[in-house]
Amino acid sequence: MYLSPINTQDLYQFLIKEKLHENETFCLYFSEKSNVEIADLIKLLNKSEIPFFGAIFPAVIHNGEHYDNGVVISKLKNVVSTHLVQGLDQNKMTIPEFKIAPNKNYCALTFVDGLAPNISLFLSEMYDKYGKSISYLGGGAGSLSFVQKPCLFFKDGFYDNAALIVIVETQVSLGVTHGWKKLKGPLVATKTNKNVIEEINWEPAFLVYQKYILEDSGKEITKDNFFSIAKGYPFGMHKDYAECIVRDPIATDVNNRLVCVGEVPENTVLDLLKGEQSALINAAENAAMISRSSASSEVNNVILIDCISRTLFLEDHFSKELTVIGQELKKSTKNQNLAGALTLGEISSYGNGNLEFFNKTTVVGLFHE
Repeated sequence: MYLSPINTQDLYQFLIKEKLHENETFCLYFSEKSNVEIADLIKLLNKSEIPFFGAIFPAVIHNGEHYDNGVVISKLKNVVSTHLVQGLDQNKMTIPEFKIAPNKNYCALTFVDGLAPNISLFLSEMYDKYGKSISYLGGGAGSLSFVQKPCLFFKDGFYDNAALIVIVETQVSLGVTHGWKKLKGPLVATKTNKNVIEEINWEPAFLVYQKYILEDSGKEITKDNFFSIAKGYPFGMHKDYAECIVRDPIATDVNNRLVCVGEVPENTVLDLLKGEQSALINAAENAAMISRSSASSEVNNVILIDCISRTLFLEDHFSKELTVIGQELKKSTKNQNLAGALTLGEISSYGNGNLEFFNKTTVVGLFHE
């Protein structure tokens, strides 16, 4: 369900009346423009012993609409544990233990601070701990202003530079696609520092990026107009036997470096990508089709994680993306309860179970009964 506008006290009263059944937990997706005081809400919900967790995103999704204000409320069944991992601004972090029972299905619903510098390292550590025995789904929280501040919350508090891991006992069907196409490459990220590309082919990264965009579009990208042009020109990191992993440049600096959402390992082979509206919309429909085709039982929740920069690129056409996803899901899912967020990066296992941090990608997750 979607609520807006709403203040802290009114939301609390609504959640009190919206009774949870046994083994249910509130998942709260907030838009960054919501006027709810999260710290106050945490105190109120804890006092009433209401189980909850959530995050703040650039925008939120409910059924076939997206909103830059308000809150989307979802009820998740069978949440068996909730863990906070802090220190994503450090190179060492501790992933909590979780005993995986045989013959049971689990999904790690994972929200991270999308502006933290070590997201890929965190995901690698989590994958090393839990492996292919569970599925993964989630996304990057935070503000489209790219100013880092607390964006993840549960009963213990409100955090940045952190990740929230919510283990749900359920089978999940996943669809992951993006639709961006190769424009130029291969290129090599010859010098990087976590999520910053310093050099491409041994030249300052921004100057190389600027040159290829000018060749293709006739537009000169600068520090001042960076995001308005860069939204149509991400990078793709090569992956064998799978669609490339997109990296989204969001800024440049005085040293002609490119700041991305998510790490780019040194000497990664890159392609410069370009978007076409029809290709992106078709890819989103395909993500829904893939998730639907592997659903083996009744679906009780649909979680849609879509990149905020897809909306910035598609603009008024983004509504078509949500429409085709909904139409595809209706072919076999009766009770959609579709909720989700427009994120700063997307998290999912895909293909043979590998876990990745994506940019500019659509992820559809169907939670089975």
